[in-house]
Parts: sequence; C-alpha cells; structure tokens
Amino acid sequence: MYTKIVLMISAALICQSVNAQTTSDFESFNLTAGSYLNGSSQPGGMTFTDGNAEFPNFYDPSFQYWLSGWAISNIQDSTTAGFTNMYAAAAYSGVNGSATYAIGQQNAVVSLTGAATGKVISGFYITNSTYSYISMRDGDTYAKKFGGPTGNDPDYFKLTIRNWYNGALTNDSVEFYLADYRFNDNSLDYIVTNWQWVDLTSLGNSDSILFTLSSTDVGSFGINTPLFYCIDNFTTADSPVSVADIKSSARNIYVYPNPAQNEIFIGGITEKSMVIISDISGRVILQSNIEQGTKINISTLPAGMYIVSLVSRDVKQTVQLIKK
Repeated sequence: MYTKIVLMISAALICQSVNAQTTSDFESFNLTAGSYLNGSSQPGGMTFTDGNAEFPNFYDPSFQYWLSGWAISNIQDSTTAGFTNMYAAAAYSGVNGSATYAIGQQNAVVSLTGAATGKVISGFYITNSTYSYISMRDGDTYAKKFGGPTGNDPDYFKLTIRNWYNGALTNDSVEFYLADYRFNDNSLDYIVTNWQWVDLTSLGNSDSILFTLSSTDVGSFGINTPLFYCIDNFTTADSPVSVADIKSSARNIYVYPNPAQNEIFIGGITEKSMVIISDISGRVILQSNIEQGTKINISTLPAGMYIVSLVSRDVKQTVQLIKK
C-alpha cells in the first residue's frame, strides 16, 4: 500500500516537473562582493523584480534606514554579531554557494507577476540572518539566549506564510521554524544555519504571499528576536492547481537538517505517522512509524536526492531531501 502511495507521489512530482517553473535567484542584480541593495537609491519605496516575482522595499530617508520589505545582499559574514550585520546570512552565502540572496523583514510581501500570477508557488530556500542567529544563540542587549540559562526554556522563532488569491487573504498557511527549543530532549533543539527548502504548494493558487514572524521572546515593545531572515531560489510553478489538489496537502512537515549526512529529524507532526523515504525512481528505501522529534538514521544512504513522504490518517505529504 505504502509503495503504491510513494509511486503515485513520485509520478505527480514527475508530472509537475514538466510544467514551466521560474526561479528568482537574485543573481541578475549583479552585486559586487560584499555589497547590498536596501532601497536607499530610491527612498520612499521601490520594488526589486526577479523571475516572476516582485519584492517590495521601503527605505526611510529621514532615518536613513531600511524599514520594511526586502533587501538584496551579497554579504558573506556568518560570524559578526549585531544590527550592523543585518544584511548577512547565517549560511554565509546563497544556496549552493551562490553569491546573492534576499533578506526579509516582518510582514514582507512577495507579489507574483507574468505567467506566475494566480498560479502555484513551488517554494523557496530559507535560513536565518546572521544577526538573528547569533542573537538567539548567545542573547544580546535586547534579546534572550534561546533556551535560557538552563537550556530548558521552550523557545521558538517561527515564520508563517499566508497567501492572497483573487484579492482575499486565505485561511491557509505554511509554518517554518527558524529555531525550535521546544523538545523534551535538549539535544534536538536547533537554530537553522543552512539553507532549508520551504514547500508552498499546499497554499494553492496565489497572487501574492505574506511573511509573518513570531517568537517566544516578547517584551513590552513587541518581539525581541531580530526580525530578519534570508531566502533564495524563490520558485514559481507557473501553473494552477484544482481545489482537490490543494486540500490533499493541507499540512506541512519539515525535515532538519536538509541537506543531511547522518541523521534527520521530522517536524510538523501532530500524530503518529508513517515516514517513507524513497529514491527519485519511487523505490522505497526506508519505512518506519514516527512521532514528533524522532531521529532517523540515514548514514548508510548513498549521496543524492530522496523523497521523504509522511503518511497518516489524514495527511499525505512529501519533502525533498538531499543526502550529502
């Protein structure tokens, strides 16, 4: 039964791959090494356009500060702490060592254009900004060290993505934990420092999407955790889906780390589930019952691309896994 499910999922992925896709990789901005675009050249509001997507930005000339939306960066600095390094990624460079990536703030919006308008968004890669990562790891003047003095505080830093379609903000959402310290076993706690794929196909047809951050570290003036994150390879599927297709993948799981070498953890699970790891031909490599936070040993798998499928009472969902 499960082999059949995996084969069906793999076939769907193959069918999807023949449809056009457009990727915003931000390399077209041709930034020189160690530079960034924060909107200061067009204060009062501008839009960065790449692929079939627009990334609005607002730079306030009064404060000489990037206040909202997106910036484009070629900064490679994963070690310098503080707000003076807000344009850097914890992963050091872009996806697969590329030069350029985008940085988002709270309530940033991405609008689809051209062939992608009103169609499905495949997803994007994400990592923490260096500023946010070091702040959560060590704490700073304004924000706490995640986990607290004992390491037992159940902290998290979460990104929620919602979509607009036909002028209305839908009730669907995708959640991704940029940091998660809620595990009973503290050895499972993590802050994302590499590039992770976020699948947005479950949102269905979209005109634009909204990025909202939340954190357990909240003070009298709001969230203390620096509200920055980095994305790369924002990919639109440029084809629509039916209502039935949307409902079939209404919940999202995530695999961490990804790429991985020895073991992975699967999050987003709310009940006992069956996990199936198959190769790209659909051949089942591993099958096991799991719960939230279960470790899965993949050290014996050859390097390459795999499909991790979660099957439970009301969910069938897949995540692509890269084995190093």
